[in-house]
Amino acid sequence: MTEIRPVRDDEREGVAALLTERWGSPIVVSRGVRHDLRELPTLVAEQDGDIVGIATYAPGSDDGEITSLDALQPDHGVGTALLDAVVDIGLAAKWRRLWLVTTNDNTHALRFYQRRGWQLVAVHRNAVDGAREIKPEIPERGNDDIPIRHELELEFPL
Repeated sequence: MTEIRPVRDDEREGVAALLTERWGSPIVVSRGVRHDLRELPTLVAEQDGDIVGIATYAPGSDDGEITSLDALQPDHGVGTALLDAVVDIGLAAKWRRLWLVTTNDNTHALRFYQRRGWQLVAVHRNAVDGAREIKPEIPERGNDDIPIRHELELEFPL
């Protein structure tokens, strides 16, 4: 069984290291905004005492943005459980909107989110050029050797 819970203080350093490994640094950029994942609310998925997934999000006054989602054991329901937990947080906070950004090369994520009811609401053409000014570590090419150029904005209807 997967337990979803807030990260504990004694886990923060290890979680930050995992996020840095997976994202190239603890910084992500979406819609021109720099997010330090170490400073955001963080949920972990735990199975048998091991962290198997991490989600970070940026809460606003009336919306929330999922800034990272990592299932360390893909295809075991971990990502879905983390998404559902953030949706529950958004509903409890009465957010009008829950959203996220991925890049055009991330076809696996697009499939994952859309299958779970997320809707593609905007394509921000060439937005990754601006993101690279904030985070130069963003590679030129991504999954399947696709050039990384555009930010794709998805939203979950709350």
